Amino acid sequence: MWRSRARALLLLRSSIPRSHAPPPPHPVRTLTRVPPSRPLSRFLSSAPDPLPDASSTDPLPDASSSPAATDSPVDATEAGEDNLSSMWEDAGDADEIFASSSGGDAVADEEEVDRVRGVVESASEDQIASSLANMVVDFNEPLLAAVLLAAEQCSCKKLILLFKYAAKNNPAATSLSNLEILVSKIADSDEIGKMDAYMLWDLVKEVGTVPGSVSTPLLNEMIAIFWKLEKSKAALEVFAMFDEFGCTPDSDSYYLVIEAARKKSLFRSACEVCEKMIAAGCFPNGEKVGKTLTFLCEGKKVKQAHSLYLAAKEKKIQIPRSALDFLIGALARNDETIGTAVELLEEYQGESLKNAGKSFATVIHALCRRNKVEDANNLLAKMVLLEEYQGESLKNSGNAFATVIHGLCRKKKLEDAKTLLMRMVNLGPAPGKAVFNFVITALSKEGELEGAKGLMRLMESQGLTPDIYTYSVLMSGYTKGGMVDEAHALLREAKKIHQKLNRVMYHILVRGYCKIEEFEKAIECLKEMKKDGLLPNVDEYNKLIQTLCLKAMDWRTAEKLLDEMEDSGLCLKGISRSLITAVKELEEEEMQSKASLEA
Repeated sequence: MWRSRARALLLLRSSIPRSHAPPPPHPVRTLTRVPPSRPLSRFLSSAPDPLPDASSTDPLPDASSSPAATDSPVDATEAGEDNLSSMWEDAGDADEIFASSSGGDAVADEEEVDRVRGVVESASEDQIASSLANMVVDFNEPLLAAVLLAAEQCSCKKLILLFKYAAKNNPAATSLSNLEILVSKIADSDEIGKMDAYMLWDLVKEVGTVPGSVSTPLLNEMIAIFWKLEKSKAALEVFAMFDEFGCTPDSDSYYLVIEAARKKSLFRSACEVCEKMIAAGCFPNGEKVGKTLTFLCEGKKVKQAHSLYLAAKEKKIQIPRSALDFLIGALARNDETIGTAVELLEEYQGESLKNAGKSFATVIHALCRRNKVEDANNLLAKMVLLEEYQGESLKNSGNAFATVIHGLCRKKKLEDAKTLLMRMVNLGPAPGKAVFNFVITALSKEGELEGAKGLMRLMESQGLTPDIYTYSVLMSGYTKGGMVDEAHALLREAKKIHQKLNRVMYHILVRGYCKIEEFEKAIECLKEMKKDGLLPNVDEYNKLIQTLCLKAMDWRTAEKLLDEMEDSGLCLKGISRSLITAVKELEEEEMQSKASLEA
């Protein structure tokens, strides 16, 4: 296989005709006869013979005495092209072409190639130079190319040492094509190590001192090698050497070095490369640009990512929708670039709008986070009016609606929140418990208890069961308004739906009854709490004892509650204990004073 590859390479290089000075123009140009094809071996020779003169190959009688008879009717370049065409028509595969070749320098001797390859493969790395020196081999370009291609059992270091020895033996052997073969073969190796890569890079820099001896594809291979080895700084060094080698980075150069920078999260270096790529207007395909956008956003370089997106869009490069989603999300998370995220939502057109719900929701959530609830509400209204957004996309936009409703409730714009909630109920997407609870909570805090209770009934009509939080919020609103019995009725209703309640609901009732000084009902709540399997904690006892002492002056009931606490393993705060003692002493003093007055 290697012989065919080597021969094909040499055939391509040797078959390119060399330019010759055109013959002097003649006033009369007479087509006599096309020169015969040159022998095949001449096309493979490193120094082709001059084309035979037309007069020596069966000249026409009427042209023998004319000066035109000594001039070729077709110039040297045209003759070379005709001969090349004849060669491809008459010859078979590469093996047949080289079998008929007699050019010594253009073709590597197979036996010589096998001999050198065997020595390189069998010798140890530190004996490569001495083993080759003992062979007394004269390296030329074809021989080195053939050995590099044939050496399948050589380590990367051996190949580099072979190339270095050949360069010392014959500098002409280290051509650009041979260096490309070496770099490509090492890049494809699974056994390459970092020392091999650095050794190869030193060789490339050494060869690169000669102008034209290094190419852009070769440097791209070097960047790919360091990317593979996760040597990001070395890849950046290769990229920085393009100008010094007289090479121009292409789209692969920019993409490879950015991917290499990704390995070590070198975001600043990646941004610098992106700036150069944008300035050059040389971009890889849309998928690769999308990966670069995502990488920059991960490093919070959202402004640079946005610049890259705009530049690629100007070049009509199609960016994947997933990359656009990621960019909008990153812009929305940055307070300085939320406006840019809103503008980029315009990029969704047609079919892409059907999957844009997540991006819209992200921007809406960001606007609400910055208390720009009106802008979020306007964006939501605009979104639901888009015809392309109808159907499944609208059904999946519940998070966006919930976010806006929550923001409106926090801003106490309850009418707008109720309107948007009713829009969800009537047109969709169907609201969940959380959305109802947002509005019910806001209405309860503002004392609009009938409206809040009405929403709970609407919630039930939508097939949603009010949870304990819903009942607790409503009970809290009723107790703040002094309607503790209504709150207690909600507790009994909740018992029918939920098997187990939480202590918060009982705590609300105890505090509510203490507030309106209905202490017996408060004590009944504690008993009911125990009956339902919940033990009152220190807060419930403490609130009730303090209220009994300060408002009812009932130290006896307070003392019973204290004994009940101690039996339950709870410890009352010292200030509350002192309060019971103080009320008791105060009552005794009052009784003594009254008795003395009566006496």
